[in-house]
Amino acid sequence: ASHSENLMSRPNLKRLFANNKLKAGHSLFEFSTPGIGQILGTTGIDFVFVDMEHSGFGISELKKLVTSLRAADLPALVRPPSKSYHHIARVLDVGADGLLLPMVGNADEARTIVQHANYPPRGHRGIALGIAHDGYRARSPHAALQSANRRIGIATLIETVEGVQNVDEIAAVDGVDCIWLGHFDLSASLGIPGEFDHPDFQRAERKIRQAARKHGKALGFLVVSSKQGIDRFRKGYDVICHQTDIGLYQQTLTADIEDLRIGCSRSKGRNKS
Repeated sequence: ASHSENLMSRPNLKRLFANNKLKAGHSLFEFSTPGIGQILGTTGIDFVFVDMEHSGFGISELKKLVTSLRAADLPALVRPPSKSYHHIARVLDVGADGLLLPMVGNADEARTIVQHANYPPRGHRGIALGIAHDGYRARSPHAALQSANRRIGIATLIETVEGVQNVDEIAAVDGVDCIWLGHFDLSASLGIPGEFDHPDFQRAERKIRQAARKHGKALGFLVVSSKQGIDRFRKGYDVICHQTDIGLYQQTLTADIEDLRIGCSRSKGRNKS
């Protein structure tokens, strides 16, 4: 490869999903400060999940976030607002390294997503070379298309009754790299919102795990603590996204302020004695 093409190396989420080690990440729903990529780059995480479905992030803000994450060699796994072609293509064109697609219900949807996200001959993604996703560098079309198709990782969120019913067929789709349990939405779809110990939810969750294992696909989950993450890893989840930026910031500050107040209260009591 030429010097210019060596410069074009990008994080490879497809390869990351394919290894059998723990893939630890963190999710951004709120914070898009210019330094966020380098801040997260000091933490030892493997990827960053950037949400566009439930956050206020627009396409221009995503473009800036991806640039910041690239400065730290962190792959951006982006959840677009929908499974529509125009959302998938735009997210990839501004530099996303992978996609986390919401509400995937059947294998036909999964196959369509794979086609939307891949260049010909594997798919029908529109071609614009030398823009953000290429780092603004010229490459031969053949090399650029092949590289993107080898690199872009695709994760499908299983978060509906339909998705669970069809999860085996979804996991079997070539080009789907990761099955991700959307636990809150799934519990709501089952009619038991937030009841994760309910037998119906437990049965659905087992079916998702079995499908991922059967077809050799990575298995993802968004956890709220390292303890929960360890528990999920033991159950077979290997893509562990540790907390949202909002949750982690609130959780850490709340705990530390509580410790501060308790400690200062005790200290005040000792000072009086």
